[in-house]
Order: sequence, then structure tokens, then C-alpha cells
Amino acid sequence: MNRESKFWKLVFGSGGVTACNVLRAFVVNKLLAMFLPLSTFACVGQLQNFMTVGQAMSSLAMQNGWVSLTAQNLDNREKLVGLWHGGFRLTALASVFTAAVAVIFCFVAPLETLFPGIHPRLVQAAILFALPGILAMNIVTIASSVLNGLGEYKRWALVGVASSLLQCIWVAFFLYTERLSVLSIIATQSIVAGFFAARVASTAGFNFSVIRKSALDIRSPWFAFAAMGIVPMILNPVVLTVMRSFVGAEFGWDAAGVWQGVWKVSDFFASGFSAILGVILLPRISGKLTKQEFWSTFNPVLYKMFGLSLLVVAVLFACRHIVVAILLSDTYAAVADYMPIQLVGDFFRTGGWALGLVLVARGETVKFLVAEVLSNVYLAVGTVAFSKVFEFNGPMIAYASENFLYFVVLYVVVRRLKWNTP
Repeated sequence: MNRESKFWKLVFGSGGVTACNVLRAFVVNKLLAMFLPLSTFACVGQLQNFMTVGQAMSSLAMQNGWVSLTAQNLDNREKLVGLWHGGFRLTALASVFTAAVAVIFCFVAPLETLFPGIHPRLVQAAILFALPGILAMNIVTIASSVLNGLGEYKRWALVGVASSLLQCIWVAFFLYTERLSVLSIIATQSIVAGFFAARVASTAGFNFSVIRKSALDIRSPWFAFAAMGIVPMILNPVVLTVMRSFVGAEFGWDAAGVWQGVWKVSDFFASGFSAILGVILLPRISGKLTKQEFWSTFNPVLYKMFGLSLLVVAVLFACRHIVVAILLSDTYAAVADYMPIQLVGDFFRTGGWALGLVLVARGETVKFLVAEVLSNVYLAVGTVAFSKVFEFNGPMIAYASENFLYFVVLYVVVRRLKWNTP
């Protein structure tokens, strides 16, 4: 199989798995939109942001490390298992710390303000239920990342598809039976998927009992990946919470629900392209490459992903009213009016993701973190500033301009990277 054919096979293969994840998000989102009023829908977004922070803290956001370090050490099984052992131990320690913080948070945080209209006891229960849910999410993420790094694309696809299906069934069952509050349903949706992912990964040699028995415990390579993963995974949900709270205070919580709908469409877009790039690009650029080899690998991928992104953006723009009706409901019809500006940001976000992965693979920790912190600060400040001038269009304008600037700056940074080889 030639290089071009292999590229498109991976694109459509990973795209198929991503489509299942998008379908899962769509089904869950659709069910919530049908059952919940706008203000409660916004509160669900708050919980999802908190769970993202919890997952980042407990996993140290090392999913790119699981892919990259696995791909780099395929020929040295002893070192590979030692790296897995080190990553597993760090994740276990971080999970214990996260659980302690979550328990304290659910009893001292101003839950009435963060989740208006929902009884604090229900929110506390959801936060406690989220602890095993976050652990399960970590297992799914780690298993998928390792299978990606091993080149076990069929097993990777199986985990992705089955996990999506199991989460959909979980949410639909408990919404229908009303045996849990909606927040607790969201908090626990990944539990069954976690058991399944661990089982599939073990058939490819990633077995937790084997990992624990390893004589090697290699942790040092993980710290750079942890830093580059945990900062954006924590900072971004915090910024989104600030944005949502600002929109709710400035324009009302129904408006915050509309903004949440706009952001959800972007989430579908971003999750698809980030997953495809993670499969196609990250394993390819994790090895030792010369400058010429890197650009001959990277440029074709970037151009093709931009072309694919432009096609998807054009379709979403042309069919935005239908997309909103399908993904959300008629209650969220206003979302379509604010999508065009957001789609501009989605287009440039694809290039930014690709360039960010380059910095991750090359271990450019400081450059990556500076770019992430500045971009998130710009998004938060820009939301407030642009809203004063452009009113409710402000958050979308901030998002579009932030992603454009992120892409331009990172492209310049990557072009100026120093290479040890000619």
C-alpha cells in the first residue's frame, strides 16, 4: 500500500471511529436537549467542565505521552513495560489526590451559584459519583492511546466504537428509568466502557498485572507530557466556566444555554479532527526525524487536513439550521445565527491542533505551555471585551480570533525550531 492510500485509509478508519464518538455525543446531547430546559443544559455543561478538570488532574493529561512513548519504544519491550509502569504509578498517585480534592470541593464550593436551580445535595451526589466515572474515563483514554501507539488500529477502533455505544446505552437507560439525577447520569456514563477498554487492551499486551510486576519504573519522560497535557486540560474548562458564568450574568442563563449549544457544535467538530490528527500525525512525528523528513511528513498532512476542514465547515455553514435541529432541538434555533463566526475559529483550530502536536512530540514544553496559557487568557479576556462592543457575538468573535492567532504564532514557532540533525 502506497503512502497516499495508507493516509486516506487511516483518515477514513479514524474518521469512522470518530463518527461513532460524535454520534455518541450527539445522542447524549440530543437526549439532554429534549429532557432539559436551557438553564439546566448549561448546568450540565458546568459539570462536564469540572469532570474534564478532574480527569486532567487524575490522569495528569498524559494521553499524548501514552501514544508517543509507546510508539518510540516498540522495539524494546522491557523499557516499554517500564514506561507503562511509571505512567501507571503516576496516574494512581494523581487519582488519589484528585479524589481528596473532589470530596473537599463538593462540601465547600458555592454549588448554588455554580449550578443555579439544582439542589446542592444532587450536585454533591453527582460529584461523588463522578470519581469512579473519571477513573473509567482514564482507563478508556489510556487504553485507546496505548493501542494507537502500538499500531493496533483494529483494537483501537473496537474500544472507540464500543465505548461510545455503551455510554449511549447508559445515558438512555437512566434517563428513561429516572433512577439517577441527570448530573449523576453524566458523571457515571463511562463506567462500563472502562471495564471493556481494559479487557481489549490486555489482549494486545497492555495488562495491568504485568505492568505492576515490572522491575523498571521509568517516570522521568512522563513529566514533560504531563505538563503539556494538564495545563490546557485544566485551564480550558476553567476558562469555559468563566465564559459561561459571564454570559449567564451578562445576558441571562437562557443565553448561556444558547452559547453552550454553539460550543457543543464546535466540540463535535474539534473532537473529530483532534482524534484523526492523534492517530495520523502523532505516531509519525514521535520518532527521530531530520528537519527535511519532518516537513515532508508534516506539510502534506496539514494541507489535507485543512482541505478536509474547509469542506466540513462549508457543509456545516450551509446546513447550520438543520444541524442545530438534529444535534439539539427547536428550542436552540438561535444557535444557528451565531455559528458562522464560530466556524471560522473551528477551521483554524485544525491547524493549531496539528502544530501543537508537533511541539508535544518534540518535547518543546515551555513553548507549548506559553502558547496554551496565552491563548486561553486571550479567549477569556476577549469574551468580556468583545461582548462590550459586539454584545452576544463577543464570545464567538473571541474564539475565532484566538484560533487564528494561535495557528499563526505556532506556525512561526515550529518553523524556527532548532534541529539536532541536518
